[in-house]
Formats: sequence, C-alpha cells, structure tokens
Amino acid sequence: MRTALVYHEDMTAAQLLWEAPECEIERPERLTAALERLRQWGLEQRCLQLAAREASEAELGLVHSPEYVSLLRGTQTLSTRELQALSGQYDAVYFHPSTFHCARLAAGAALQLVDAVLTGAVHNGLALVRPPGHHSQRAAANGFCVFNNVAIAAKHAKQRHGLHRILIVDWDVHHGQGIQYIFEDDPSVLYFSWHRYEHGRFWPYLRESDADAVGQGQGRGFTVNLPWNQFDPELVLISAGFDSAIGDPEGQMQATPECFSHLTQLLQVLAGGRVCAVLEGGYHLESLSQSVCMVVKALLGDPALPLSGPMEPHHSALESIQSVRAAQTPHWKSLRQQGSTPILNPSTYSLEQRASSVSPGGPKFKAAEAQASAALSSLLDQLHLNPTLPVCTAVALTALDAALVLPADVLRQEGSAPQEETRAWARLHEALAQDKALTALGKVLHLLNRILDGQVSSGIAATPEPAAAPTLDVVIRRSLSHGARRLLCVAVGQLDRPADLADDGRNLWLNIRGKEAAAPSMFQVSVPLPGTTGGFVNCVLALVLPLAYGFQPDLVLVALGPAHGLQAPQAALLASLLRGPAGGRVLVLLEQGSTSQLAGILARVLQGEAPPGLGPFSMASPEDTQALIYLRGQLEAEWKMLQVAAPQVP
Repeated sequence: MRTALVYHEDMTAAQLLWEAPECEIERPERLTAALERLRQWGLEQRCLQLAAREASEAELGLVHSPEYVSLLRGTQTLSTRELQALSGQYDAVYFHPSTFHCARLAAGAALQLVDAVLTGAVHNGLALVRPPGHHSQRAAANGFCVFNNVAIAAKHAKQRHGLHRILIVDWDVHHGQGIQYIFEDDPSVLYFSWHRYEHGRFWPYLRESDADAVGQGQGRGFTVNLPWNQFDPELVLISAGFDSAIGDPEGQMQATPECFSHLTQLLQVLAGGRVCAVLEGGYHLESLSQSVCMVVKALLGDPALPLSGPMEPHHSALESIQSVRAAQTPHWKSLRQQGSTPILNPSTYSLEQRASSVSPGGPKFKAAEAQASAALSSLLDQLHLNPTLPVCTAVALTALDAALVLPADVLRQEGSAPQEETRAWARLHEALAQDKALTALGKVLHLLNRILDGQVSSGIAATPEPAAAPTLDVVIRRSLSHGARRLLCVAVGQLDRPADLADDGRNLWLNIRGKEAAAPSMFQVSVPLPGTTGGFVNCVLALVLPLAYGFQPDLVLVALGPAHGLQAPQAALLASLLRGPAGGRVLVLLEQGSTSQLAGILARVLQGEAPPGLGPFSMASPEDTQALIYLRGQLEAEWKMLQVAAPQVP
C-alpha cells in the first residue's frame, strides 16, 4: 500500500468539561466524522492503517521544555476546577485528564508517519490527530494546541533520519506561529504558511504573521515562502488545517473540499512524493470530513475533481503575493531574477467590513451557511455517494513496444478502433494511409474513446515519427467532435498547430519549443524550451499550469513530437502537474522511437506516483526569464490566473 493512515481512538477522549464558547468547536467528533467518511468512501481500506503510539518524553523534548512536559503530565490528576484554572493561563486552550495521553498520541502519530515514509514502508500518508499542534510553542499551549506535532516530526526527521532540507506547508486558516518560532533561525527547515491575517486583526493577532517576517539569523528567508525550484526538500510535512474550508465557523472562507486535493497533488511533485500530512484545525464536521477524504484520495494517486467557478484571483490575494515576493526577493535568486516587486499599501477592505458581512445570526451569515451546504451537497452528487474507483491508466502498444515493462496496475491495451472509423479519420492526411501509421492511429483512437467514455482516466500511445503531426490533428478533431468541450493541447517539439483549426475558445494550443515567445491569440501560445532546470520549472509553474487551470479543460493532450528535447524527469513533471486541471484525464502521445524508460515513467506518474527529481538545479537564463515575462504580460489581461501583482488603483 502506498499511503498510511495513522489514528487511535483514544484521541477522542479529551473534551471540554466546562462552558467556554471559544473552545467548544474543538471536539471529539472532528475525528470520528472524518474517519466515518473515509470508510464510507472506501478510502480507509485502501490505506495501510497504523495505530498511533505515544511519543516519548524524550521525543517531546526535541521541541518542548522539560518543565512544560512535566506540567502537562500533571494534568492527568487535576480536578475539573484546577484544569479550568490552568487552561485560563493560555489563549484558547482547554485541558482534560486525558489531554496528556491524547497529545502524546498526536505527536507519536506524526512520528510514526514520518518513519513509515522515510523507511520506504509507504510513499506518503495522513495522521488523523487531535489535539492539533501548530500554535504550540516551546513552553506554552496555544489555540487548542498542546504539543507541536509537525515541529516534533521535523526535528525527528533531522535527528533520526539525517535529513537536511524539510519543507513544512501550513494551509490552516490561522498562522502557525509555534512552528515559525521553533524554526525561524534554522535554514534546514523552510516554513511556508498561508493564512488569514487581515493586517493583524485576525487571530492570533501577531505582527510576525505578516509577509515581512522572513526568519532570523541563518534562517532568514526560510519563513513564509515557497521557492519550489531552489530549496529541493527531502521531505514535505503538511500542517493540514481545514478551517479555511467552506462553512467553517472559524475561518469563514470559501475553499471547497476538492481544493485540498489539488494542493496535495501540487506538493507531491516535491521530495520524491514523500509527503506527510498531519491534521490541524477544521470545525465544520461535513466540510472537514470531505476535505480529509480529498487529501487521502490525492495521496492514494486518485485524480482530483476539477475545480469549478471562475479562475480569477481575488485582489487581496494578489496583494499578499506581491508583499511576500517583495519581502523574500533579497533571499532567493529565483525571485530576484524576475525583477523588483513594489510593496503595496494595505488594502482598504477592513476586517470590520468583513466581520459585519458574516456576523453569526445575520442574513449574510445564513446565506453563507446555505452556500456551504449547497457546495458540499453538489460535491457528494459528483461522487454519486459511492466509493470512487482508483485511477486507471492504459498504454496503447505496438509490436515494437511489446518489451516495455509497465507497473502492474497499468493496463496494456491491445485493441483498436473499428477499421471503418480509423480509415475515415486517416483520409484527412496522406501520411496516415501507410499501414504502420494506420495501425498506430487505430490504437490511439481506441484509447482516446476509452478516455472520453470514462473507461480509463488517462493513457499513453505511440505514433510513427512521420505521422506524429497528422495523428495529433486527428486526436484534436476527434476529441472536440465527441464529447470534449475544452481541450488543452501541450505540444512539445516540432509540431505546428493545425492550420484550419477553429480559434473558437474550445482548444487552447500551447507549444513548448516554439521558435520564439509569441501569442497570436489568447488560445495560441508559443514559448521556447528553456535550457535549464530552473527555466523549465518556471515555465511550467508560471505559464503552463496557470493557463491550464484558467482554461478548465475536459481533457489534456500532451504531445511529445520530433526533437522535443525533454528529459524523462521533465516530461514526467509536466504530465504529473497537468493531471490536476482536467480531473486526471490526460492522453500522452509519444513517438515510437522514444525510450521505453520514458513511457514507463510517464505511466507511473499518470497512475499518481511522484515524478523523479530533475537533478541539479540551475538558474533560468535571462533570455528564458524575459520570454516568460513577455508572455505573461501579453496574456494576463485575458488569463487572470497569470496575474502575480494586484492592479494599481488610480
């Protein structure tokens, strides 16, 4: 099994014993609801289930002071009145006689998960725990958090497994100041948190939660940043809070559960897929349980449900990105290379305005609740209230490819489309009339039909070299005429867009290895193939992926044509990231002369495995950077996902 699920029912024992409205949302049902939904969707059964163990006091001491651990140990024998008095010394915390045991189990679950991943027992996993941990500090509980589970796990990974680069991604709606304090002077741990701040007026009300908090000493630049292509982590830890999910009373945000599946998939391309998610916040039981399921599905390799709604970043999000870039630019070459970023004045959209719009009991709050219920109900409708089937990838082979070794769960397709259908499409191009090309076309069409019909989610097909462009033309036309409303075609190498293809918004053509950076229209984009690993990653993350998400395709077609120039890890990264925008529906066309190694790697990433590393990092060339900046400038007015800075207000 590729994914571990770490849990222990004893973590439901701690509960609030007195009246404290701010704490009552942190309750045992958070775990039981999530676990029940995992079982309903058939996800628990697909995971390696591990019973959490208690962290030892020595392991707790990796982060916490002996005096604090001793204080928590003593809570086991305190009366309710004494527990209430002690809880009052901290911000938004309650203690129970079982708290010490529960908190040790939570920290131990994170340790077990890290050990399982780093010893190769599993690829990734989720620790379903409470109490949460990311607010907890060396000698203080805070915000429901007792021991800092993720920080302890990171320290353990460094000490026990000898890791030198760990990325912690914290997507809880609240800033995990505890993790930041613990690692702010440590350059071996990159802590990236995105959270509500509201210019210091959202809990925990800290100045150091702002974008200009970049770490201290040798750790400057290793707090609040995500330079994917420079840090190259050996392990990714996720502080997986779901209080930004729709309907949550704490976050009051609008993230739908499938968003967390996409976030997880994006992180899985790092560290060889070694990703450990540990539960933090999340207090709307239905939203929490569905979000947990979406993360587990992504860890298992299942395709993410396509995102719905307008793909346009909010003005305040662009302000935040701009502020972070400005603060982090002095510390990261990849950001300095992209030019200076002005620091904006704070938005005039105040917390008071936001609070009044969602005040509990008010009409807008009730409308938000109704919207949350509708969104969650819609998600359940998409899943048909049944366990979803795992991803299924098929490879269309020819006689020359018969020796290809594929993963056991990848289907070998031997069939072809009916001869009449194949010959009808072949009439469009003389090159397809040859026997070899006609046979290959029949296999491609059969595989394409199976993807469009939902029989398989993705596939790989081979085409003879002289017939690569004609086959691509047929696949585009067949897709658009038989069910695909929007087709994204990423053509790499010497492949031209079909001349008479309608520019009607149903097909987005993106050519990598074009002669020059050009965008004849918003649906035709050409960019030269970058010559370095840094340039390639920039191209994919800053151009290809935003265009793909903005377009919201039903199907992604990746064509590796003549002289495509991609190394196998680069092609794998491209295919892996493009699984997200179209719900996993990806068809890759290869030349028959391509190596079997490339086909095998692509089959694994389409099946949900992590792509191999790109090798030593090298910065993007000035020419590649300028080409990217030029194209983004040309296209961002139409494709809002390309924006990285908020428009200046007159």
